[in-house]
Amino acid sequence: MSLVVAVQMDPIDKINFAGDSTFALMLEAEKRGHRLYHYTPDKLTWGAHGITAEAAEIAVRDRPGDYFTLQKPARLELAQADVVLLRQDPPFDLGYITSTHLLEQLPPSVLVVNDPAAVRNAPEKLFVMDFPQFMPATLISRDKAAIAAFLEEQGEIVVKPLHGHGGAAVFKLGRKDPNFGSLYDLFATTFKEPWVAQAFLPQIAKGDKRIILVDGAAAGAVNRVPAENDIRANMVRGGAAAATELTAREKEICAAIGPELKRRGLLFVGIDVIDGYLTEINVTSPTGIRAIRNTGGPDVAALIWDAIEAKLAARRQDLNA
Repeated sequence: MSLVVAVQMDPIDKINFAGDSTFALMLEAEKRGHRLYHYTPDKLTWGAHGITAEAAEIAVRDRPGDYFTLQKPARLELAQADVVLLRQDPPFDLGYITSTHLLEQLPPSVLVVNDPAAVRNAPEKLFVMDFPQFMPATLISRDKAAIAAFLEEQGEIVVKPLHGHGGAAVFKLGRKDPNFGSLYDLFATTFKEPWVAQAFLPQIAKGDKRIILVDGAAAGAVNRVPAENDIRANMVRGGAAAATELTAREKEICAAIGPELKRRGLLFVGIDVIDGYLTEINVTSPTGIRAIRNTGGPDVAALIWDAIEAKLAARRQDLNA
């Protein structure tokens, strides 16, 4: 079954070829004979012809320096697509939120992955708070006294933007830290929303595990080990990918959150686990597919497309019933 697949993502020529998960999904889609279109979220339009995008048909190949060919862009009615991959990177700002509202207007015959309403209603560092039994001590606040009391209680904390991504602006603070006041002023000036304060987990030195769940089931994992003198394990911040297996605790976490992910239509999700503690549930543009494969793990891109094709077939059967 050949599908028309529209990929809403960042500019294809700017991606990290070696590690980009969207590109891995595109490679697998082309392997299966699906027809791919590429567009950036600024090209979305809602008008007389419904939701459209200035999109270019694209061919991809796993060849560094020569990994795509774009045709001339043309106006594409997204209602004519079978699948839309919602894959632009955060920040999760008003532009991102608006794109979810636009994609939500598509007819049910079009499968959007991940479901745009579910993405909008599951901010990654807030959604995780639905599962406090698996989390380290966490505070969502911009109140200075509350954060200071939390720091005094925990001794060491990590502070990060609520809608940050890729390990940007993540800071470690200790009790009576002389940088606390300045960091508070910086965050208060930079961010209008609350931010995240979380108990520091010393075992981060051994890695921050990225686990991919596909339609609610654990599909693969990679351990990301921080560079020396850094607490951030994100691979874009110098973290090194290492092969790993799921522990009993991590399987318990996946079993607990999986049904809710599936219920919400969050088909492709990446969770972060440090020393058995769940810290984030990533639903906007999860990464890790290539790293898992490169460290000897399963072909998660194939598992995702298996799930997409099965879900689309079931939906069409329901619509034709």
